Amino acid sequence: MPDTISFKLNDQPVHLNVDRDRTLLWVLRTDLGLTGTKFGCGEGFCGGCTVLVNQRAMRSCSLTVKDVQDKEVTTIEGLGKDGQLHPLQQAFMEHDALQCGFCTPGMILAAFGLLRANPQPSREQIIRGMEDNFCRCGAHTRIIDAIQTAAAAMKGGR
Repeated sequence: MPDTISFKLNDQPVHLNVDRDRTLLWVLRTDLGLTGTKFGCGEGFCGGCTVLVNQRAMRSCSLTVKDVQDKEVTTIEGLGKDGQLHPLQQAFMEHDALQCGFCTPGMILAAFGLLRANPQPSREQIIRGMEDNFCRCGAHTRIIDAIQTAAAAMKGGR
């Protein structure tokens, strides 16, 4: 039975009449057309579906839409502001930290969560912090370099 679920999505209020037990992943992709959030394993292991909930990286395939009631959700589409790329997005481009690009949105949002918890991580801390996000193309070294560059550019900021 549908319920009205309200939350903030990419800085905009959203009110949906949906089944509250639907996964956030499918609400974002099918109801709201935000396809940057990817379906990978569907079990919370690969990280392709990572979004920010109250600025904390979470797996949207493991959340129901009721879990985000009255919270802030940010997808890759909402990370940049005022037409400017977020420093993480910029660093991923500069370091060519992608190949097929499928994992990139989840990687960037997981890196955001990592840098929010530890604004100046060591290379080893980045490796450990990102090990649960999978890149099947093998761009991990460039991803780590991009996160280091973004951490320096952000200097503990957004």
